[in-house]
Amino acid sequence: MEFEAIIGVEVHAQILTKSKMFCRCSADVAHAAPNTHTCPICLGMPGTLPVINQAAVEATVLTGMALNCTIPSFSKFDRKNYHYPDLPKGYQVSQYDYPLTKDGYLDVQVNGETRRLRIRRVHLEEDTARLVHEGDTSLIDFNRSSLPLMEIVSEADMRSAEDTYAYLVKLRQILRYLGVSTGNMEEGAMRCEANISVRPVGMEEYGTKVEVKNLNSFRSVRLAIAYEIERQIGVLEEGGEIQQVTMGWDEAGLRTVFQRSKEFAEDYRYFPEPDLPPLEIDQALRESIAARLPELPDAKRERCVMVYGIRSEDARLLCEDRATAGFFERAVEAASERVSAQTVANWIVGEVFRLLGESGQGIDQIKMQPEDLAALLDMLAGGTINATVAKEVLEEMFTSGQAPDVIVERRGLRQINDQEALSAAVRTALDDNPGPVAQYLAGKEQVLGFLIGQVMRATRGQANVQIVTELLRAELEKRR
Repeated sequence: MEFEAIIGVEVHAQILTKSKMFCRCSADVAHAAPNTHTCPICLGMPGTLPVINQAAVEATVLTGMALNCTIPSFSKFDRKNYHYPDLPKGYQVSQYDYPLTKDGYLDVQVNGETRRLRIRRVHLEEDTARLVHEGDTSLIDFNRSSLPLMEIVSEADMRSAEDTYAYLVKLRQILRYLGVSTGNMEEGAMRCEANISVRPVGMEEYGTKVEVKNLNSFRSVRLAIAYEIERQIGVLEEGGEIQQVTMGWDEAGLRTVFQRSKEFAEDYRYFPEPDLPPLEIDQALRESIAARLPELPDAKRERCVMVYGIRSEDARLLCEDRATAGFFERAVEAASERVSAQTVANWIVGEVFRLLGESGQGIDQIKMQPEDLAALLDMLAGGTINATVAKEVLEEMFTSGQAPDVIVERRGLRQINDQEALSAAVRTALDDNPGPVAQYLAGKEQVLGFLIGQVMRATRGQANVQIVTELLRAELEKRR
C-alpha cells in the first residue's frame, strides 16, 4: 500500500522589540546574565497588571500582511492554562479564537514546482522562561519570560520534508526582510513544531497526527519529518495504530522519541484575558502598517532580473537577504556606464561572498561601501588596474574600508600599459626561459600561459595582460 504524509507546522518567532510583551523590561536578553531582565509583571507576581506592547502588535500585523493574511478589525488575548516550571503564572497570555491575522498563504518552490501553502493564522503571545538542565538539576532563567512571540500556524498542506524545509526557509527570509525577527533557530529566536500524519494515497480522511518538538535547525526539521513519516508507515504496515502523542527529536540518535500524551484545546481551558482590553485594528492603522511593507524577496528578485538584466540565479543569491540586495543595488546605482549590473553581481556573488565566508561576517557588518566597489570596478573597466590587482585591492577594501583609488595610489598598483616597458619585460622573460620558448616554437602553444605568468610576476601583477599576450606572440614569431 502506498502512503502519503500530511504535514502542518507551528512556528514561534521572537519579535524584535525594545521591551517585553507586557512590561517595560528590556527585550535585549540574548547575552544577558540569567534573571537580570525581570520585574514583578514578567515574573507573574500576584496583583500585577500587564500593558500591551504596541510595537509587537504592529509587527505581527505587518507579518500577516506579508503572508497574504486577512487582518480582522477585532482581536483579543486569552489565557492558555497549563502548569510547567517555565510558566510562573500557571497560564500563558496568547490568542485563541480571535487572532490578529488569519487565512494567508506562502508560495514556495519545491523541485522546480510552485506550491501554495496556506497559513491558518499569525497570532501574538508571550514567551515562557527558559529551563537550563545541569545533570539532575534544572535551573530557570526568567529573562526570556514574556518576550513577544509570534505563532505562525500553517494548514496541513505539506506533503514531504522538502515541502516543509522550503516553507521554513522562505518564512524566515520574509521575517528577516521585514526586520521583525532574527529567525535564528540556533538561538531559539525561531522554533518549529511539526504535526505529521500519514494516510493511504486516495483516502480523504486524515490519519492520527503526531507532534514533533525540539526542532532547532532546518537540518533537524528535514531529518525528523522524514524519520517520523517512515516510523508511522512502519507502524501501520505492521497492523498497529498511531497514537496522538508529542514526540521529541533526538539529534544524537537521529530519531523521534516519546515525550507525553498530546494535549487538546479543551485541556488548556482557554478564556479571555480579563486584564487586557480587546484590540481594534481600524483602517487608518492598517494603512499605516501597510506603508511599512518593504519589497519582498520574490518581487525584488524578479525586478533585479527585469530591470538590471542579471542572471536569475545571481538574482536569487543576491536577494537572499535584504542587506545584500541593498548593497548590490547601491553598487549598481553608483557604477559608471562601462560597468554592467552583471559585472557588479559577478563580483559580489564571487569575491565578496568569498570574503564574507572567510570572515564570518554579514554584508551589513563590513567596512567596505558599495560605492567603493563600484569605483573599483570602474578602475578595472578603464584599465587603471587589472583583474589580479583588483582582487588584491578588494581584499584590503574589505578589511580597511578604504577607497580603491587611495589603496592603488599608496601601493603603486596602477596597471602598466606602456608598450616599451612591457616589451623589455617580455624579452627578459623569453631570454630567461629558453626551454618553454623552444616548446612553443615546436608547436606546444599552451606554454604561452607560463610565459605570460613570468611577465606578470616580473611586473608584480600590474602588466596589462592583453598587451603582454600580444607582445609575447609577436616576439616569439621573431624567434622562429
